[in-house]
Amino acid sequence: MSTASPTAVLTGLSQVRAWQEEFYRDLHAHPELSHAEHRTAANVAVRLRELGAEVHEGVGGTGVVAIVRNGEGAGVLLRADMDALPVREATSLPYASTEVATTDDGDVPVMHSCGHDVHVACLLGAVALLTAAPQEWSGTLVAVFQPAEETGDGAAGMVEDGLVDLVTTAAGELDVALCQHVLPLPAGTVGTRSGAVLSAADSMRITLHGRGAHGSMPQAAVDPVVLAASIVLRLQTVVAREVAPGEPAVLTVGSLQAGTKSNVIPDHATLALNVRSYSEQTRTTVLEAIKRIVTAECAASGTPAPPEFELFDRFPSTENDPIVTERVSTAFAEHFGERAGELALQSASEDFSDLPRAFGLPYTYWGIGGVDPDAWRTAEAAGRIDSDIPVNRSAHFTPVIQPALDIEALVVAALAWLGTPTSTP
Repeated sequence: MSTASPTAVLTGLSQVRAWQEEFYRDLHAHPELSHAEHRTAANVAVRLRELGAEVHEGVGGTGVVAIVRNGEGAGVLLRADMDALPVREATSLPYASTEVATTDDGDVPVMHSCGHDVHVACLLGAVALLTAAPQEWSGTLVAVFQPAEETGDGAAGMVEDGLVDLVTTAAGELDVALCQHVLPLPAGTVGTRSGAVLSAADSMRITLHGRGAHGSMPQAAVDPVVLAASIVLRLQTVVAREVAPGEPAVLTVGSLQAGTKSNVIPDHATLALNVRSYSEQTRTTVLEAIKRIVTAECAASGTPAPPEFELFDRFPSTENDPIVTERVSTAFAEHFGERAGELALQSASEDFSDLPRAFGLPYTYWGIGGVDPDAWRTAEAAGRIDSDIPVNRSAHFTPVIQPALDIEALVVAALAWLGTPTSTP
């Protein structure tokens, strides 16, 4: 069975765009936080059923799984994430979000500032195109609409809720998993890379115990503010002196909190930091170095209690399979021409890889551009891309509807596995 050509499948693109763009605007205007994607999931499920897919709702809480069987052939998993972020939108779009969510920390604004609304609309469009042209391909398509990517536990939650058994029973064994993300690159471009593409991420909260005292009597204190300052400075040596040159890693102390008054030495301080790494060896090296340095600094300061360490918001690394990536890259080059290229190594993180790892599948993850090409060229000519182009999670992040909502990349990648039907004599 040969691979299918995307040309015939993509002839229905204009019809799909008619409802896809409206679906996107509505989703952008009504974002939902992680694990609360109820409206989004319901609307996705309705659309999938209209397209004739077999739909399973509530997987991992609010996850939705669609299965389309179309004869013999490969099994392909495509994934889109659905959740938004606690960000107040500042785009001035006519469909800008004004949503507010009630959380344990109070009411917070909500925005699709990372492009997950683009991902949902693209995957729905891809399912629509493939279900409308069953004569052009053969195999099984599994579309996974995942909750809670932003908290790093949505993919694992779907797996823990029986995703693998559900899909294997309903669709059989799969062959490959594929995923894309909209990025601050020129719209209409697409790129992937072999090997490491996204970093692993680990956030850590460290509590330092001191001994409080009046600010005029420092001799009676074990000052956690001074201790925290020493730790912050010493941690800057971890990547510089304990990670091999050429091995990417990032260690950022994003928060240091201590005390309430200028003349009171507090009895504790809290650090919150984040680590990005691309190999398990480097990940282990950095995390162990942090604990060693903090523990030693506390001992040097004579703290009354040892430090406390809490790991949270942990994301796996994303490492593209070279064979899968080569196949997808070739398909992209054939279809997109000069608009296809190699994606630069990304320091961001996400949890997509938890899905193929659970299935035992090879995978590739690629980026599509979402920035107006004219705006990109203007910023590039002025040398101001970093300052003038809003990035993911910015309150100004504004993917252009077309071609950022273009479904072509998902269809082209899927059809690199979904074969052409065998004709009957």
